[in-house]
Amino acid sequence: MGRANLTGAWGEALAAEYLRRKKYVIVASGYRSRFGEIDLIAKNRKYLVFVEVKLRRSDSFAQAREYVDSRKQGRIRTTAEVYLSENPTNLQPRFDVIEIYAPLGADTKDPKILHMEDAFQ
Repeated sequence: MGRANLTGAWGEALAAEYLRRKKYVIVASGYRSRFGEIDLIAKNRKYLVFVEVKLRRSDSFAQAREYVDSRKQGRIRTTAEVYLSENPTNLQPRFDVIEIYAPLGADTKDPKILHMEDAFQ
């Protein structure tokens, strides 16, 4: 596994732990369909949340959420529809973005985590 993949997996693990601390249950990670991938799927009492995790060293060039453009949102929405067709639920679907800023990559001691609920417009 290359370093980029290791870092991405590290970021997703951080995001999953963050969500668990917020009382979410992780339902799936790395869910794939022919349309795309969803990093994390989590639920709480009210929502089934499809989470895009963005890991960056800094926001000096652009904020991580800016990389989740309308095309990417469309692929995530379509993949979520596939997931919901295979896993019906009464929970309200929601699309979140979790940004993780880690200047030293996996060596960062206290990465900054920003959770944007209902991030797709």
